Amino acid sequence: MKLEEYPKLTIIMRGYSFEQAEAILKAMNGFEKDYAVEMTLNTENALENIKRLNAQFGDKIKIGAGTVRTIEDAKAAYAAGAKFLLGPHVFTKEMLAFANEKNILAVPAAMTPSEIDEMFKNGADIVKVFPAAVVTPRFFKDVQAPLGKLPLMGVGGVSTDNARAFFENQASYLGLGSGMFNKEDLKELNIPNLAKSLQLLLERIK
Repeated sequence: MKLEEYPKLTIIMRGYSFEQAEAILKAMNGFEKDYAVEMTLNTENALENIKRLNAQFGDKIKIGAGTVRTIEDAKAAYAAGAKFLLGPHVFTKEMLAFANEKNILAVPAAMTPSEIDEMFKNGADIVKVFPAAVVTPRFFKDVQAPLGKLPLMGVGGVSTDNARAFFENQASYLGLGSGMFNKEDLKELNIPNLAKSLQLLLERIK
């Protein structure tokens, strides 16, 4: 998978059942170029769900794994068909080399300019700034002043309400988790309402 193919927005599916994840992907009909989805590996049956979702939607939607913490996690996610790997912290050189070798995008997390620089030098495709709400949107602009333009993803506390501010401060990508959808819509598998939430975010960041 090439970096240019990766959408600007990623839906983080943590703790969702297969049915809830399936409903979200069905709601993404027409939004495939706007959103990628990742299921976190600390979700029950995550690897099996990634495999099943890829079989059903993988030709249209970029599906990856989140909360990837070890080389074993990376290998298992790749075997399940994940197209990209997101982590909550820096990746080891071994993890980055594996992702590069297998042509899956590596998105480790960092919180300081030194960590960001180290991850890109070791082969990261995108660096996830986490938790983004703690460093605020301005961090993205400030850190790129000395380091140059970089593909940074804001994750952690990003919402429909503040997403535009991150993009205005030179974030290239954003990941949104539990605040993306109404809990009742997820509980009821309300695909039309889930699609409205996806549309609302796109309208907010125009």
